[in-house]
Amino acid sequence: MSIFSKQLGIDLGTANTLVFVPGKGVVLNEPSVVAISQTDKKVLAVGNEAKEMVGRTPDNIIAYKPMRDGVIADYRVTEAMLRYFIDKAMGSWNIWKPDVMVSVPAGITSTERRAVVEAALRAGARNAYVVKEPVLAAIGAGIPIHEARGHMVVDIGGGTTDVAVISLGGIVSSTSVKCAGNKIDAAIADYIKKTYNLGIGDQMAEDIKIKIGSAIPLDEELTMTVKGRDFITGLPRSVELRTNEIVKAISKELRDMIKAMKDVLQETPPELASDIIDNGIMMTGGSSMLRNFPELVYRRTGVKAQLAEDALFCVAKGTGLALEHLDVYKRTIIQKK
Repeated sequence: MSIFSKQLGIDLGTANTLVFVPGKGVVLNEPSVVAISQTDKKVLAVGNEAKEMVGRTPDNIIAYKPMRDGVIADYRVTEAMLRYFIDKAMGSWNIWKPDVMVSVPAGITSTERRAVVEAALRAGARNAYVVKEPVLAAIGAGIPIHEARGHMVVDIGGGTTDVAVISLGGIVSSTSVKCAGNKIDAAIADYIKKTYNLGIGDQMAEDIKIKIGSAIPLDEELTMTVKGRDFITGLPRSVELRTNEIVKAISKELRDMIKAMKDVLQETPPELASDIIDNGIMMTGGSSMLRNFPELVYRRTGVKAQLAEDALFCVAKGTGLALEHLDVYKRTIIQKK
């Protein structure tokens, strides 16, 4: 590949943004957070630096998440964020504009899609392509999407759960629900507030999910000491939490995600449905890494589910592979404005 045609794949997520460079892999994985000063609306920090500031900032600095439920909620801030990620991945000395491919949720509207393309172009891309997340997740998970067989992919990130059945390189049936990792974190925080009168931050809720969370009850529970602020006395206090409490706390959110999978299975043509029973469901995305999630999916749908290798990076890897083989994928997935 010549130096003139730089390519970047961007997995623009609600919680994290990953940048993939063909030949190098994932070069950047940072939170989708921007810190803005309220007085002059200037962007002070992006990514890791900005996340450090969440919940710890003086009043005149807001840590802002420009992506909500997988789509752009604030256009200007998203553009600033994309510019930062593109510059950081390209290196500041670079004068060539890259071709950029950005992932978008399956349920996105054409207006939302145009907003992503425009934000990428204004942030310094030469060409911008957008591709639906489940397709990229499938490519990144190593599924041969061009064969005439049905494959089901479930991509669970921070803001959205995308479910799709793919055959011959295209999406046969799909749905996108705004219930994913962030909703699970919120449910955990809510449970601790109601049960223990303890206030905890987003970061702590996420830690609890990762350290002791599970999709199904465990015989040997994990425990964790959680520190927060007592709502009654206003003073710091800690409590001991167990896995099965968390399972109960997040059961509604998991039910919503499973329902999305069932909905897609129900509208899948019979031939493809039998392929899916043979191939199983491929789970990708950070939130699919919740303990025993594939087992829960199997119990609820009757279809075997497995966690993709490097589940967190599947979409980003997919952008890289699709960029390397643009000619192959052009027909099926790329919409360029």
